[in-house]
Amino acid sequence: MITSTNTVAATEPPLSTEQLLAGLRTVGEDTRLRLLALLADGELTVKDATTILGQSQPRISRHLKLLTEAGLVQRFPEGAWVFYRLGDGAMGDLARLLLSRLDPSDPVLSGDRVRLAATRRAKAEAAAAFFASRAKTWDQERSLHVPEAAVEATIRELVGDRPFRSLLDLGTGTGSLISLFAGQYDQALGLDASHDMLTVARANLARQGLKNVQVRQGDIYALNVPAESHDLITLHQVLHFLDDPGRAIEEAARVLRPGGRLLIVDFAPHALEFLRDAHAHRRLGFAHEQMERWLREAGLDVVETRDLHPEAGEADRLTVTIWLARDPRIVSDLPELNLTQEVA
Repeated sequence: MITSTNTVAATEPPLSTEQLLAGLRTVGEDTRLRLLALLADGELTVKDATTILGQSQPRISRHLKLLTEAGLVQRFPEGAWVFYRLGDGAMGDLARLLLSRLDPSDPVLSGDRVRLAATRRAKAEAAAAFFASRAKTWDQERSLHVPEAAVEATIRELVGDRPFRSLLDLGTGTGSLISLFAGQYDQALGLDASHDMLTVARANLARQGLKNVQVRQGDIYALNVPAESHDLITLHQVLHFLDDPGRAIEEAARVLRPGGRLLIVDFAPHALEFLRDAHAHRRLGFAHEQMERWLREAGLDVVETRDLHPEAGEADRLTVTIWLARDPRIVSDLPELNLTQEVA
């Protein structure tokens, strides 16, 4: 049977005395403690922190550097920007434990949260402006295929409602699939090459109040995540933008856990050439045989393929195809039987 997804945390090695003391010394400073409290609510940039705390950029950068070196905070570069969040592992757990003992009504921390909320509102307004500037193009593309509600309903049906540990959404765009599966995963990560789209995704996810989620800039051909680390990986309307979809599928399979699933949503073959220039499409849809070959070459088994055709009278709309594949490896937590042992 497949190993439980709730057993990994129990294997985290304990902190040594030296590590614990170093962590406590690092936290034991006013600005660094305030930074940790802010990061408990989500990712921040240096610019965010300087605005909220009213301190200089060099000072904030220095404090974040010390927190990062201690393992209490993680940094994720995104082009010219760097995002910070609470660390994983034992040091991150230490930070969360200390923060849980703080009085939430503390006036300093309360003031920080008010300024954090104002910063998020400003980002949401900027995201709305970005949506407005792209609305005409996006609405045109959406109108070319079956309604998104039908696509999402089929995705939910194929994946099912059982909980799983980790979701990796490649080409996350606005974060729609992270929202769709909210409540099923323990943690979710969305990767996208576009900083503008990640700004939109962050605003959407923050507005929904989703926890244990993050989005980062990343290269779909060279994923900066550990091998065999995710239970469900999704590629929603992404592959037709790529020059080498097969390579992206192989890279996704590399970071799929044994028994994990890969979900691909894209167009069936079509002849709308204007999409190449107007929407930067590299591929005009994918045939079943082509996609299934890529999946097999990546070492995955095709579980199911669904075509969502336009309704009668909508022959000018595109067909959406959904592929669900699975890593065939199974991890058993049962002890091996010694078949040569005599029965008492």
